[in-house]
Amino acid sequence: MSLHHATSGEKIDIRPLGAKLPQTPSTALLRTDELEVMRVVLPKGRSVPEHRIAGEITIQCIEGSVEVQAHDATQVLSAAEMLYLKGNVPYALNALEDSCLLMTILRKPGEEPPQTGI
Repeated sequence: MSLHHATSGEKIDIRPLGAKLPQTPSTALLRTDELEVMRVVLPKGRSVPEHRIAGEITIQCIEGSVEVQAHDATQVLSAAEMLYLKGNVPYALNALEDSCLLMTILRKPGEEPPQTGI
């Protein structure tokens, strides 16, 4: 069974997950040839090792807080904050508490889906 991806004009619920966060998996919400939007769920203490994505990305924290390591610095991204990264910038994530992120990726033509380990 294939995963559902939103279609043009379809509403997508991105509200905080609250008590449902621990049992909610990360998922791609929409995917086109040029754009991918994912809900990334990271329980407290979960990390995503350093990697890079060819396209530009934004990481928006919907709930919780995560450390983002990029550009030789570590920043804490909290609810209602967003971070932009140019393509091919190495970054890593570490959840300081149960967290939900909205990640938007500008895809490069012909590239494979991101291998984020999430």
